Amino acid sequence: MAERKPIESWLTDMDGVLIHEGVPIPGAAEFIKRLRESGRPFLVLTNNSIYTPRDLQARLARMGLDVPVENIWTSALATAKFLDDQRPGGTAYVIGEAGMTTALHDIGYVLTDHEPDYVVLGETRTYSFEALTRAIRLINGGARFICTNPDSTGPSTEGPLPATGAVAALITKATGKEPYFAGKPNPLMMRTGLNAIGAHSETSAMIGDRMDTDVLAGLEAGMETFLVLTGVTTRPDIERYPFRPSTVVNSIADLVDRV
Repeated sequence: MAERKPIESWLTDMDGVLIHEGVPIPGAAEFIKRLRESGRPFLVLTNNSIYTPRDLQARLARMGLDVPVENIWTSALATAKFLDDQRPGGTAYVIGEAGMTTALHDIGYVLTDHEPDYVVLGETRTYSFEALTRAIRLINGGARFICTNPDSTGPSTEGPLPATGAVAALITKATGKEPYFAGKPNPLMMRTGLNAIGAHSETSAMIGDRMDTDVLAGLEAGMETFLVLTGVTTRPDIERYPFRPSTVVNSIADLVDRV
């Protein structure tokens, strides 16, 4: 394998890397502090589209993680950037929360259920049968189907919850239309994030806890990849995949001295 250039920029997943079920993972605060002191470009990423970057900044701050708003990149922002590039000033019917609706309002999109250009499916804890039925009818009527991320489940203190990918499968079954997923593992999310901080993939690293989203997205975007074992993927799981991370570490604490 060709020797990589020194790491100048860092992208890191949030859940399973920096926090776990609302509690900071040991070493996370030190890692963020070291990044900020170094002046290196960095982003905290999440496939969760429920919250706005400002919401997430406040949630992380309560846990002792000082992350500026401009250093947070969500699948909702990646989705909005994609739609703004594809069809500026368009219209969308949205199933989701403030993270998604705010991102679309910020790019000048009109949210409507009358012949929208797109049906955009994001994360919410209150998926309704009525909203899903409306989405299915709009897609059958010609609206393009966009989804923030393909995660089939999400974490909670009570156990896994059905997430966007699982609900997208329901809509696909009813319409025969596959969505375009903007979030991880689509390298689009990584590349738009890198562009947002003026970074380049050949000198950037991605830290994640999932082989099927974080590591795959980093790999396909051309970045060095670090897998931490504090989240979804365990060490035995790694061998089940046809690709490998650049490096496997126990936790984010093992990477503090790399910054």
